[in-house]
Amino acid sequence: DNARIHHARMVQAFLQSEEGDAFHFIFLPPYSPHLNSIERLWKWLKDEVIANVLHKDQKDIAQSITRFEQHVLQHPDEVLRRIGCAA
Repeated sequence: DNARIHHARMVQAFLQSEEGDAFHFIFLPPYSPHLNSIERLWKWLKDEVIANVLHKDQKDIAQSITRFEQHVLQHPDEVLRRIGCAA
């Protein structure tokens, strides 16, 4: 997502190290959430857990997020479809 932290000296040093060889950053243009698949996952989480839902307390929100995480882990095909990586 081209965040400033990804350009930090510490990150750049890691990427140039032997451990960092497994990673390759592809920087997206600024203000392009439509190109960043994780944004679709965040939207799905917000739609399911936060939008139009009254949670009684912070623990209730955490439990809802945990249920969402479990659903995501159990339905990888749905995740791929929702983030635009599968038909």
